[in-house]
Amino acid sequence: MGVFWSRGYHATALPDLLRATKLSRGSLYAAFGDKHSLFLRALDRYIAIALTRIDIELDHRREPVDGLRAYLAGYVDRNSGANGRRGCLLVATTMELAGRDAEVNRRVAGFFRDMEARVADALSRAKTAGRLADGVEPSSAARILVCFVEGLRVVGKTAPTRIISQATVDAFLDRFIR
Repeated sequence: MGVFWSRGYHATALPDLLRATKLSRGSLYAAFGDKHSLFLRALDRYIAIALTRIDIELDHRREPVDGLRAYLAGYVDRNSGANGRRGCLLVATTMELAGRDAEVNRRVAGFFRDMEARVADALSRAKTAGRLADGVEPSSAARILVCFVEGLRVVGKTAPTRIISQATVDAFLDRFIR
């Protein structure tokens, strides 16, 4: 996963994968099939880790606004300094492959749908608790929020300071929460 994340799919060569996995060519192909199959497994792992993290941040036992703040704080962390410069495997993959690779497109679209559903649920719980601003509809706000955080990841490649990222997140969330 790390090799694809650092280099991208097309720039990753077989020797890179052999070094990273410490497998011989035959063992790599026996274990994973081809480069594309290995990449899809790495992408699936990345997505599973991200969804688990989102589930923890938006935990139903937590007050929904606190969960949304934790969710966005995670993006501030991932958007700052070296983390921000490294970027997001999913965003990089989307830009490189999603329009040309049906399997990648399916996975990326599924991830965005799953993330949006989780955020919409948190926003619905916030609405029930009387914490959403007037006129905010949870499913539309969730779609906007997903676009916002993925945009943060793109901007993160320019290494904004933590203060700037946090101020941006706070200003954005304040539009939805009372």
